[in-house]
Amino acid sequence: MAGLSLQPDTPSEQQTSIPSTSTDVSPVRNRAVITTETPLQQNLSPNMQEVSQAQFDDAAAQAETHIEASEGQSTNGDDGYETDSASSCSTSVTSSVRDYAFENGRRYHKFRQGAYVLPNDDAEQDREDMKHAMVLAVCGNKLHYAPIGENPQNIIDLGTGTGIWAMEMGDTYPSAEITGVDLSPIQPQWVPPNVKFIVDDVESPWLYPPDYFDLVHARHTVMAFKNWDKVLSEAYDHIKPSGFFEFQELFYHASCDDQSMPRDYAFSQYLSYIREGLGVFGVDLHATLALPNRLKAAGFVDVQERIIKIPIGTWPRNRLLKKVGLYLQAVIMDGLQGIALGPMCRGLGWSPESVEVFLADVRKSLRDSSVHSYYNLHIIYGRKPQWRGAGY
Repeated sequence: MAGLSLQPDTPSEQQTSIPSTSTDVSPVRNRAVITTETPLQQNLSPNMQEVSQAQFDDAAAQAETHIEASEGQSTNGDDGYETDSASSCSTSVTSSVRDYAFENGRRYHKFRQGAYVLPNDDAEQDREDMKHAMVLAVCGNKLHYAPIGENPQNIIDLGTGTGIWAMEMGDTYPSAEITGVDLSPIQPQWVPPNVKFIVDDVESPWLYPPDYFDLVHARHTVMAFKNWDKVLSEAYDHIKPSGFFEFQELFYHASCDDQSMPRDYAFSQYLSYIREGLGVFGVDLHATLALPNRLKAAGFVDVQERIIKIPIGTWPRNRLLKKVGLYLQAVIMDGLQGIALGPMCRGLGWSPESVEVFLADVRKSLRDSSVHSYYNLHIIYGRKPQWRGAGY
C-alpha cells in the first residue's frame, strides 16, 4: 500500500439498455441489448492529449509520495479558475427509464427513483468526464491496475455514468465485450462496437452467467452503493476464477501535510454535513476505507491497495499535477450545489436558500490556494481464487 504526504511548492422494473441511432435491439431476459458498429468519435479526456507518458509517470510518482507546492500562493483565488457555476430518444426504451425527476432545479434519475441521491444532468455529466481525466493523469494514464492480461473477454463497469471509462476500455481491449451499467440512461449514442450500456440496478440480482467476467470495475461509487455485501457477492459469483474486482474510489476527506489548512476550513465542514446527510439514506461517504476488508470477506484474495494524492487547487509545482488540481477544484466547485441539495435538504432538513448561503463560505475556502489540501484516491483490487474454497 502506498500513501505518503503531499507538499506544496514553496512559495424490479424492466431493465433496459441504452438506445442509439441505427442500432440492433435484441431483448435478452427483459433487457434490450444494444449493438452498434460506429467507432468512438473522439478522446473524451479533456486537455490531456498533449501530455507525454513521461509527464504522466512523473506526476503519478509524485502523487504517491510527496507533492511539491509552488510559490506565491494566493488567498483570493487559484490561477485560471474563477467559475462559480451551480450550475424521447427511442421508443424501444420504456418511458419509465427515460423519464427524469426534477428537484430544486436539478435533474435526477427516474428508474428506481431515489436510489442515487445525486443529479444526472449535463452539469453533473461534465463533472464526471473531468474526474475521469483527473484520475487518468494521477494514475499514469492507466485505466486499471488489476493484471487482466492482454486479451480479456468480458468486462463490466458498475455505475458507468457517462460511459467514458467503458468506451476507452473498449478501444484498449478490442478482444473484450465491455458492459456499462447505470441507473441513468445518459451515455452517448455512438460507442465502440464492443461496448454496450444497460440501465439496471447492480444491487439487484445479476442475470449474467456465473464465472463470466474477467474484470468487474467500479469507480466513484461510494455515494451510490448501500448494500456492499450484495454487490460484492454478486460480483464474486460472476467473476471468472482468477478474475478481478477493482475499485477506484476517492476518500472524501480534505487532508493536508503541512498545517496550511485551518481547523475551521469551510470545505471540511461541508464534507461533514454531506456525510451526515447521506447517512440518512444509508450511504456511507467513508466506505472507501472498508473496501479492502470487504473484498477479503467476500472471498477475494491477493487484495492490493494503492493510495494516490490528488491536490485540490493549483498549488502543486508540477505542471501536470497543477492541472489535475485545477480539474479537481472545478469538479468540487461545480458540484457543490448538486451534491449538497439532496443530503442537506432531504436528509438534514435544510432549505435550499440556507444551503446557498453556506456554500458561499465553502467556495471562498476552496479558492484559497495557500491551503494545500488534497483527496486520497484509493485503488483497490482483489482476485477470485482459481477454485472455490482454495484459500489462496
